[in-house]
Amino acid sequence: MLNMARWYDKVEKANIPSFNVIAKTFHEHYSDILNFYHKRSTNASAESFNSKIKSFRGTLRGVIDEKFFLFRLTRIYACPH
Repeated sequence: MLNMARWYDKVEKANIPSFNVIAKTFHEHYSDILNFYHKRSTNASAESFNSKIKSFRGTLRGVIDEKFFLFRLTRIYACPH
């Protein structure tokens, strides 16, 4: 946390607009960034699953029957093969 705070100070003193944008993004996601360093956890598995859902939905060219769509998702991705 201390290193990140020092980095913020350096960015503010440098007054470079592109770094200010990055610093703002880091500030908005501060707890998630630090969580990675404390617990080594990310949302990569959720992002991967979301990508699989989008890909699956794309192959169907639109979903008409929502219950069947959810059934197929659970059969393909939730059940061990």
